[in-house]
Amino acid sequence: MRVVIVGAGPAGLFAALEILKSGKAEVILVEKGKDIRERGCNLLNNGICTKCEICDILCGVGGSGLFSDGKLNFSPIIGGNLYEFMGKEEAEELLEYIANMFRENGVEIKFKENGRIKELRKRAMKAGVTFIPINQVHLGSENLPNFIESVENNIIRMNGKFLINWEAIDVDPKENKLRIRHRNEDREEREIDYDYLLISPGRSGSDWLAQLCKKIGVETKFNPIDIGVRVETLSSVMEDVTSINWDPKFHIRAPTYDDFVRTFCTNPNGYVMKEDYGEYVCVNGYSRKGKTSENTNFALLVQLNLTKPLENTNEYGKSIAKLATTIGGGKPLIQRLADMRASRRSTWERIRRSVVKPTLQDVTPGDISMALPHRIITDILEALDRLDKVIPGVADDSTLVYAPEIKFYAMRVKTDRELRTNIDNIYVAGDGAGVSRGIIGACATGLIAARSIVNRIKGG
Repeated sequence: MRVVIVGAGPAGLFAALEILKSGKAEVILVEKGKDIRERGCNLLNNGICTKCEICDILCGVGGSGLFSDGKLNFSPIIGGNLYEFMGKEEAEELLEYIANMFRENGVEIKFKENGRIKELRKRAMKAGVTFIPINQVHLGSENLPNFIESVENNIIRMNGKFLINWEAIDVDPKENKLRIRHRNEDREEREIDYDYLLISPGRSGSDWLAQLCKKIGVETKFNPIDIGVRVETLSSVMEDVTSINWDPKFHIRAPTYDDFVRTFCTNPNGYVMKEDYGEYVCVNGYSRKGKTSENTNFALLVQLNLTKPLENTNEYGKSIAKLATTIGGGKPLIQRLADMRASRRSTWERIRRSVVKPTLQDVTPGDISMALPHRIITDILEALDRLDKVIPGVADDSTLVYAPEIKFYAMRVKTDRELRTNIDNIYVAGDGAGVSRGIIGACATGLIAARSIVNRIKGG
């Protein structure tokens, strides 16, 4: 039996380990990016994006989250909802199983108790904000290559195979064939036979997966989409809450439109970075244990549902990202919060006078309200005002705002509870398929799909 996995991010890697442990199938992982040992980014090292054909931040063995950040949120409802696939007890067992898989590959996983959580929840509640306490571990991007290399070596040791720099381009479900193309000058193409196919291409592959599903008849639906900004302030402002939870999760209802707004991916003493998707750019953030800044950044995201006639939330998000990229001259936009409130464009002169110094320089000062809809701008400003009552100073005039930050997991592949599609031997996992929203969620969905495949091979 042969299982082919598209994408060597956390979902694909953990699925491969699980299938190979069973000893019941050959496993081939197809990854369009580079090996972890070859991945590197000029933007992270020198602050200048060289517009690589395949972005090393987004693509390559280990995926984008494992390579660039490494915050692990061990929660059944953060980073996806495991209760869609299993009960509470089973979900807790799966999270502990994932923690042990990290430990087996050299990562120290310890969950710390913090007596100040109750006080923070009470303070947040008084401000109309919900604080979600969760078990967290932060590895830091500089520690991730060793972990990923350990996982990769274990897969190879169990006779798993990697096809690096090979891009999946098509699937023939009738013949059980995956067509792939090498990313060299010759663009060599070949076909791989499979008995089971697991597609986990990550967020950067969500568009390709949507097109593939439409072509081969895999059923899909649209999730809400998260659109917003990355907020950067002084670490001293955020220290009170990040000392309780490294990546604190706050949920807010913006009063004017009653929209759901949340914080995401907080990076204490971290950096803002650019993500290049080719047609457009977005922003994100990362932290390194060995290299720190004086700032802390976090995403502030508004969840939007669309109804007819435009239900394709991914296309809606792309249109906003393209507009922002056009306004920014190919770069993300940056704006002081004082200027955003006053509906005026920021300038480098005003930004230089700001107490908060930007950690991402490859940006264009501008007016974010020209790119993001008025509704989203209103939600963001209202959410920041409420957060300021929980984190005094976070909504100061000198706070910096970068745009756009958009999470492209809005297209969701329809599956059963084992992540099997309506084509019997094709499974999906991870953020790109819309079934998770983060590293641990991606790992979990990879394992769910892998266990189903193994059980079917065994005849269960």
